[in-house]
Amino acid sequence: MSGTTAAAALRRRAAGAGANRWVVLVVLCVSLLLVAVDATVLHVAVPAVTEDLRPGAIELLWIVDTYPLVCASLLILFGTLGDKVGRRRVLLLGYALFGVASALAAFAPNAQVLILARGLLGVGGAMIMPATLSILRQVFPDRRERALAIGVWSAVAAVGAAVGPLLGGFLLEHFWWGAVFLVNIPLMLVSLPVGRLLLPESTGEGEGPWDVVGALMAAAGLFGVVFGVKRLGGGEGAGSVLTLLPLLTGAVLLVLFVRRQGRRRHPLVDLRMFARPAFSTSVGCIVLAMLALVGLELIAAQYLQLVLGLSPLQTGLRLLPLTFAAMAAGLLGARMLRRFGPRRMVCAGFCLTAAAVVTLTAMGGADDFPLLLAGFVLLGFGLETTLFGAYESMLSEAPAEQAGGAAAIGETSYQLGAGIGIALLGTVMNAAYKPGLADVPGVPREASGAAGHSLGEAYDVAARLGGTAGDALRSAARDSFVHGLHVTLLVSAGLLLLGAVMALRLPRVMQCGESEPVELPAPREAERSRVTA
Repeated sequence: MSGTTAAAALRRRAAGAGANRWVVLVVLCVSLLLVAVDATVLHVAVPAVTEDLRPGAIELLWIVDTYPLVCASLLILFGTLGDKVGRRRVLLLGYALFGVASALAAFAPNAQVLILARGLLGVGGAMIMPATLSILRQVFPDRRERALAIGVWSAVAAVGAAVGPLLGGFLLEHFWWGAVFLVNIPLMLVSLPVGRLLLPESTGEGEGPWDVVGALMAAAGLFGVVFGVKRLGGGEGAGSVLTLLPLLTGAVLLVLFVRRQGRRRHPLVDLRMFARPAFSTSVGCIVLAMLALVGLELIAAQYLQLVLGLSPLQTGLRLLPLTFAAMAAGLLGARMLRRFGPRRMVCAGFCLTAAAVVTLTAMGGADDFPLLLAGFVLLGFGLETTLFGAYESMLSEAPAEQAGGAAAIGETSYQLGAGIGIALLGTVMNAAYKPGLADVPGVPREASGAAGHSLGEAYDVAARLGGTAGDALRSAARDSFVHGLHVTLLVSAGLLLLGAVMALRLPRVMQCGESEPVELPAPREAERSRVTA
């Protein structure tokens, strides 16, 4: 055994340091809960933030999107940094930054400060997310156990997605909107000392310099592309210089980043992983799943509150069945993967989710609880089935010593798909929503134009108009929003079916014999081994 191989083996042993790998899984799940709650807790607070801070259309998009976009841009940087200097170290720094940024967001006096705070939260999330997955990959080298661990991990992510809107709704019922960020601070105060005591430290191969220039190129490229798409989502013209220039610049930077990684002896991201069909297909499936669905969650929250008139707490409760179904799929994921294999599991998940989305096109201006319940349950189960199979295949295809980079690629795909999905589906929504307000009887053209920005603005304009004209504008805006939602759902269903076709490239069966479980040494012995290596 060579020195490098021996050192890598010792590092994998050190990755299991601690009382037990299942205890490590519990700590990692708490870490994930911290990020998952923050990703969704703001959704039900958007109307309250809009009323208090009065952000413009683009500022509102940035308030929602800055967190996932900053996180997506920096995941590769911090994922590979964790491989170099230690995944636990990066994870704990992420906790601290997350707590500070949460306090700043909670007391933001204006939209600009809130956007800045959301950006800092994205930096903290980028430090936390790849560390949890890469540590999980290290401490569960056996694929059967790892599949079960990923199922628990993804179920916790679903819990966080459910707790976010529900907790946000409860806090908005009793406090101001900033309270939805303060909830992160107690979680951070618990996670920081517990993680320091129980989580093992682990690193990758540690060879070659760290390509900071490449990481910055990727971050700038992603920001440029998504900023341009976001302007399209905000209703800006496709021929605008401020739309085309970021799109083209970002695309060029991403192409240069790929070429740079291909030429370097020690690349930031080993692009050879994409030559493996299972890895590249899994990444594509993650992007398509989030691209099709994450915008719908935000639109659904607005539908439930602004069209059906539900309170934030009632909105959170309505979204709860979706999360319970996702939890069930996560806990059953390992069994389904062994029985059906990655190809059939991911393909069926896409088809089930598309069926749920088409079912929800029956939503109208009146509350239909059975329809929403059935649609959300199918949506949650199908989406989690898809993501579980894709994540498990992606992590299993990546070498253990490149766990941080692979986890960062997966989380980048997730966050990038989420960010672009909001912008893309927002573009579709606006395109379908505006025409219905172009000529409302008795409403001045200027008022109709202002109402075309969003349903919330339409309600504000209708309140200022008052009388018959205000009622007519409110009714037209509500009908147009429902029509736009239907069009958006159909576009999402098409993207999901495209994902089902893509999933046919995944392996037919689950290969379980490529790795043996690693004996977990006692903490002190493991630390001495790691230092000696």
